[in-house]
Amino acid sequence: MDTGTQPRPQPQPPRRPPTEPLRQQGNGDFTAIVTVLFAFIAIASLVLIPSSSPNLKNSLTVLHQVPEGHVGVYWLGGALQKTTTTPGFHLKLPIITHYEPVQVTLQTDLVRDIPCGTKGGVMINFDRIEVVNRLKKESVYDTLLNYGVEYDHTWIYDKIHHEINQFCSVHSLQEVYIDMFDQIDETMKDALQADCTRYAPGIEIISVRVTKPRIPESVRRNFEQMEEERTKVLVSVERQRVAEKEAETQKKIAISEAEKNAHVSKIIMEQKLMEKDSLRLQEEISNRMYLAREKSLADAKYYQTMREAEANKLKLTPQFLELKFIEAITNNSKMFFGNKIPNMVLGQRLLGNFLQEVEGRTNLEAA
Repeated sequence: MDTGTQPRPQPQPPRRPPTEPLRQQGNGDFTAIVTVLFAFIAIASLVLIPSSSPNLKNSLTVLHQVPEGHVGVYWLGGALQKTTTTPGFHLKLPIITHYEPVQVTLQTDLVRDIPCGTKGGVMINFDRIEVVNRLKKESVYDTLLNYGVEYDHTWIYDKIHHEINQFCSVHSLQEVYIDMFDQIDETMKDALQADCTRYAPGIEIISVRVTKPRIPESVRRNFEQMEEERTKVLVSVERQRVAEKEAETQKKIAISEAEKNAHVSKIIMEQKLMEKDSLRLQEEISNRMYLAREKSLADAKYYQTMREAEANKLKLTPQFLELKFIEAITNNSKMFFGNKIPNMVLGQRLLGNFLQEVEGRTNLEAA
């Protein structure tokens, strides 16, 4: 009976995918497997290979790190490449490419146990010598090409043995151990640098530090005894020097004291001289004042005398003289007796006549 419904479609069988796409999917899986295997081998080479085999490890690794202060150097199939890498992570082909980090900053190479014989035949031994050096970055390729990665063995380790033996062979034990020991550092540095400059210019020797060598015990005791005697001599010399310094100091003190006393005496003498000079000046001033005063007095007296003489001269008249004569006789209270008393009276008249004559002459001269 027709119900008006359509019949359901019959399910078709599933179609088989084409063969070519199946082949492409198989190739993709193989590539992924190879990549994973290659990564697994790389990781295993980094982890499982012991660190005691650095060359094998560097050959098998793909990702490698160049430390700071180094450059990466590569050998492709054993041939050194001119290309270098800076510090950081880098990639390389495993097995085919070999990698080594080379330090280009300051490094110290320690050389131990260097035996040598002195000019006198005594064997001594340098326990350690430190050589501070540096490989120039631009000379890495030339240096490694000529001398390999272990270039420092050729130009530092082996060379320092040779130079130490050369130095000891031309010097005595006294010179090596004591007299010229302070010069060994510079001598070794100059010798190493000279050969490096000539044959390996990229190697720069910064400094060399040499420790005291070991010498035979018997010789060492002799040196110690010599040093003790030298110390005693130095002590004696130092004591003598101290005594001389003390004597010199005492001498300087005495000289200073004498100079001080002489200076004080000089000052006192100058003071006394100044006092004497001041007194002399005072006396000269007093003498000048006295002389001036006496001169003034003498002049005054002279003037007085002259004036009195002039006045007396004016008084020398017969009348005045006769008056004075009479006054003198009048004032005389003595009485004279004798035959010549009248002559005295006569003498007064004769005196009066004489005075008149004198006055006349004076008037004539005045005229």
